[in-house]
Amino acid sequence: MDLLEYQGKQLFGRYGIPVSPGAAVTTVDEAVATAEGLGYPVVVKAQVLVGGRGKAGGVKLAADVDEIRTHASNILGMDIKGHRVDVVWIEKASDIAEEYYASFTLDRAAKQHLGMLSAQGGVEIEQVADENPDAIARIHVNPVDGLSEVDCRAWVEAAQLNPAATEGAVDILLKLYEAYTEGDADLCEINPLILTPDGRVHALDAKVTLDDNAVFRHPDYEQYDAIQLRDEREQAAHDKGLQYVGLDGFVGVIANGAGLAMSTVDIVNQVGGKPANFLDIGGGANADVMAGALEVINNDPNVRSIFINIFGGITKGEEVANGIVQALARVKIDSPIVIRLDGTNADEGRAILAPHLSDRLQLQPTMLDAARSAVELAGGASA
Repeated sequence: MDLLEYQGKQLFGRYGIPVSPGAAVTTVDEAVATAEGLGYPVVVKAQVLVGGRGKAGGVKLAADVDEIRTHASNILGMDIKGHRVDVVWIEKASDIAEEYYASFTLDRAAKQHLGMLSAQGGVEIEQVADENPDAIARIHVNPVDGLSEVDCRAWVEAAQLNPAATEGAVDILLKLYEAYTEGDADLCEINPLILTPDGRVHALDAKVTLDDNAVFRHPDYEQYDAIQLRDEREQAAHDKGLQYVGLDGFVGVIANGAGLAMSTVDIVNQVGGKPANFLDIGGGANADVMAGALEVINNDPNVRSIFINIFGGITKGEEVANGIVQALARVKIDSPIVIRLDGTNADEGRAILAPHLSDRLQLQPTMLDAARSAVELAGGASA
């Protein structure tokens, strides 16, 4: 789950990371009242989950009441890359001597947390990585050991920040790591992390992505669900409790288990097709779950065939087969379907499916055979 800037700053504040004082508002009058309370100058920032808001006119400096009223009026309701601005963040303007970049995320290949720190902040880190990769100091942190102050200090020195920023940067990075790990985040990024002329270091921006699988540990995270950016397909799947990611292909994919779903997407590509989605129904392949999955995929106009790839484990093959049969009786499907069913009690499941098979409902013995059939039914690799 991605957070708006002000929500990320609120999360940072829980862990003692210094941020500019401010408030999120939804009306011009609230913006004026907040600015008057903070004292001028202030910065008016559009709160949207897309980049480029500054270039779009969504970030403005206000030196007095007339300017705050003008900027708030212009930004509230603004369209930024198709996203309407309903909230603005009003914060006390900061004097900036230098700008840095700092973040923590997960390096899946290394199976460790990855910290990145650069003395070149205020621009996209991808740009820095392309133009001057040596300007980024990286640190891998073993989740068991955590980030020590000694290692953090060496990391800051490797990034060659201004010595005046060392103590403040070390303090913030230790707290940022705590926010990242204890907050169950996929990403915690500060860009820019600033050094002020009087030697203070604080977060001027906040970009946070939370792991939505950790909501059970953080009930308050449920409030962020409503602001997530999803297309119609993804929203429909989310409403049904399905793990779904929309893609741009023509073969709809249903599988039980994230690993199997990813493998199914890969094998569709391998045989020359293009998957329309990633859809993991988890361990539940009953009629309700299967019907919901088929409804979501059937409503995608780009789908021309559907590949149901099920490996029975705890969920037995006959239960899966009965779920598919019942779901097909409840949902009118426009596209042909190919099923691969294997695992626990697969023979029993195939026997249940057998009377319902036709040219538009096929059962294939292997994942590769099923992928090829699904692509062929969709019109072939050149479709």
